[in-house]
Amino acid sequence: MTKTLDSKGLQQKRITMPNRSTDTTFQLVKSLEKSEKRNFKLYVKRNSADSTLKITQLFDAMDKMEEYDEATLLRKNQSITKQQLSNLKAYLYRSILSSLRLIKQDDNITIQLNEQMDFARILYNKGLYLQTLKILDKMKELARQYEQITYMQQILFFEKKIEALYITRSMQDRAEKLSKESVAVEEQLTSVSQLSNLSLQLYSWYIKNGVARNEREGDDVKAYFESHLQRNAEKLTGFYEQLYLYQSHCWVAFIRQDYLLYYRYTQKWVGLFEKFPAMIEAETAHYIKGMHNLMSAHFDLSNEAKLIETIDQLENFTRRKVVQQNENYRILCFVYISIAKINKHFLEGTFTEGLRLVPHIEEKLDEYELYLDRHRVLTFYYKIACLYFGSGNNEKAIEYLNKIINWKVDLRTDLQCYARLLHLIAHYELGNFDLLEYLIKSVYRFMGKMENLSSVEEEMFKFLRHAFKLTPGKLKPAFIKLLESIRKYEGNRFETRAFVYLDVISWLESKIEEIPVQNVIHNKYKRQK
Repeated sequence: MTKTLDSKGLQQKRITMPNRSTDTTFQLVKSLEKSEKRNFKLYVKRNSADSTLKITQLFDAMDKMEEYDEATLLRKNQSITKQQLSNLKAYLYRSILSSLRLIKQDDNITIQLNEQMDFARILYNKGLYLQTLKILDKMKELARQYEQITYMQQILFFEKKIEALYITRSMQDRAEKLSKESVAVEEQLTSVSQLSNLSLQLYSWYIKNGVARNEREGDDVKAYFESHLQRNAEKLTGFYEQLYLYQSHCWVAFIRQDYLLYYRYTQKWVGLFEKFPAMIEAETAHYIKGMHNLMSAHFDLSNEAKLIETIDQLENFTRRKVVQQNENYRILCFVYISIAKINKHFLEGTFTEGLRLVPHIEEKLDEYELYLDRHRVLTFYYKIACLYFGSGNNEKAIEYLNKIINWKVDLRTDLQCYARLLHLIAHYELGNFDLLEYLIKSVYRFMGKMENLSSVEEEMFKFLRHAFKLTPGKLKPAFIKLLESIRKYEGNRFETRAFVYLDVISWLESKIEEIPVQNVIHNKYKRQK
């Protein structure tokens, strides 16, 4: 195994994320809540006279397992042969989904529409065309209410098929009306598709690269946005067109570190759901994501009062039925509220107090391991490392930073760069000077290769190359000189993230004043209050 250096210079095994089970049936079984498991058992009994069905045995066996182990499963359930297992798992998978569909259909607009479309097709196949059209009319009303334009397209296609093949005499000018509706839906669908593609591409750029590091990157992102934005996009009135338009503006502003513009469009994003309240239940994940970005905007603008208000608003929202009955929404709320609460402690300089959040976060990271994407986990590791660093526990900070550094993923190069820089500073704080020369070269090489060196980072490296050789008497003047050289970059838009990811100025002030870094930040917070 690859080795790495710990805070004492000793070799240790590389820290890696636990292997997630790739067996999809096992993952589905483990995702079920008690009520859903009970419902599955009832579903199986209703659909078979044999209560000892092999899929029930397989379900129970998987439910008891912590990790999927096929050999152990077969040894403990000898009535199931290896040859049968693949087909049994596929059958179990379908049966679980069918049982879930029965209890989830009232909570989800698209499931309701799918069910109605199934009924319409059954009636059509029986030759009951007028009854089919009645169901399609009801579907159309529901689809319009929630702006489900892809379903509108399916409904209109089905209606046109019936009208073209059979004389229904359902209404006069039916052909003209259906044609006009189809054209309008196609135009709206094209707009939504173009804007959602643009939003996705911009978000993908951010996930891979983080924020723009210089004018060129910022200009490139802005040029891409403007060249792919359709004409008159700002005049579109549909919910989805506006949603993806505001999201696109958000990503561009955030990548370019224009935080006022970022705030303005996150506010529009959340405000859209106030304008279309029915869409909160239809697009809950987008609403929660909008709230997350609004909280991030308040943090970036150091607006603590508004950050606390928005955290409270989202916590109140988590009590609603739409969240309580949906695992996905509960996980999203946990992630975003936890990040916002850590950010609040960063603003206040209450790092030690913020560490109280860590046990609960770690517990939830374990519980939600199957569902959390790597980007979110990396973000948590970095923020927890910052809490430990700010509270003066450099060894624990290094432990979490190692998890980022040694986890080989092609995500968030900016976050990976700052993890290495903070890792370097933490070793400096611990006095691990025998490691510093090696680490400085390693980090400089990594960041230079990724073209991620900002002016602030260049100044930091210049200092760290020589700092560990300085005598105690010369160290304080060197800190003062570095602080003066870095302060001039505070107003530079493309240096902003250097101060957000790592509050270098407060760290330097703590070294000069010889007090903990969290005291420096907390004193600034009190003065601002």
